[in-house]
Amino acid sequence: MALTKEAGNGAGRADLASENNRHKTARVVWTGIWLFYLSAPVTDLISGGHSTTARVLGALGLAAFVAWYLVLVLRTARETDTRRMLLALSLLAAEATVLSLALGREWLVLFVYVAIASGAALPGEIARWTVPGTTALLAATANAVPDGDAYLAGLLIPALMGGFAMIGVRAMIRTTVELRQARATVAELAANEERLRMARDLHDLLGHSLSLITLKSELAGRMLPDHPDRAAQQVADIEQVSRQAMVDVREAVSGYRRPTLPGELAGARTALAAAGVVADLPAEPSGELPEEAESALAWSLREAVTNVVRHSGARHCRVTLRTRQTLDGPVLELTVSDDGSGGHSTPGNGLTGLTERLTAVGGTLSAGPTGRTGFALTARVPVDLGSPS
Repeated sequence: MALTKEAGNGAGRADLASENNRHKTARVVWTGIWLFYLSAPVTDLISGGHSTTARVLGALGLAAFVAWYLVLVLRTARETDTRRMLLALSLLAAEATVLSLALGREWLVLFVYVAIASGAALPGEIARWTVPGTTALLAATANAVPDGDAYLAGLLIPALMGGFAMIGVRAMIRTTVELRQARATVAELAANEERLRMARDLHDLLGHSLSLITLKSELAGRMLPDHPDRAAQQVADIEQVSRQAMVDVREAVSGYRRPTLPGELAGARTALAAAGVVADLPAEPSGELPEEAESALAWSLREAVTNVVRHSGARHCRVTLRTRQTLDGPVLELTVSDDGSGGHSTPGNGLTGLTERLTAVGGTLSAGPTGRTGFALTARVPVDLGSPS
């Protein structure tokens, strides 16, 4: 079971890594497509009439700008200090300003990339201010560049829309990652719940069956010298209980077993008789109960009778089943009491499992000594006394 859990966690991590790799590839491709709009500065370098020195410095500046821009955009999935990102974006904006003022209006397009990097690299509450700030810097620089006004109208809207679009993309990616992590957590919790269900079922099933097998084995051993025929009957009963226990375990593992009150009352009668305990059992309940509620009471009866047989040393055991009216509505109450050694109710696996079962159907469990001697366990589940049909 532990290996299965590790394998499941490994598969989940592999799926997350695969999804992250696909997202990185898509981001790189999308970012590369947007770099096509740098054709204006490149064309200006080639045929803009600049000196050789200006071309070399412009090419180096453009290369540094693109490299810094890619670093900022492709680091959006990482946790980075906001102050460092603001400093990096300030340097990127300063480089765009210097290149635009030195080489002309074709370089104003760099501010669009500054706005996009701002939306991609900063948290939304900060980027919603830096994107308009970058656009304002674009407008101021365009007014200082010869004929920059002609390009301004075509760059303001892309800068604003590109920056705010990246804020939305960043939020969407973060939400997608959180949802994927939540889905993995839910799957792990479901697996843990299934393991807990199996542990409860196996404890309750095998505890009862093995106690009955032990009692009948002791009886067969005592009867064997003088009453071999009766000992043989006990051995046959042991075989029947063992086979039924195997069936119950298979059904519990498969998730199909739902014990019923009539079946558990019959089993309690057999177990108490084998232990030499005088049993006072009620008739089978009339009417229909919800499957979950009946199952919780049936498990409670099985666990209580198993404890009477194994631990109490009692001579008498009484089981009552009645409907009671409470402030919260009608409840079906099951009580198993004995005149054994009493003691304190230690919350072991059995009582803990019963509490979980009853809580799941809105019920309650109480258990404890009834005096100097004796012990009582009471399980309650809410019932509907019937609505008009």
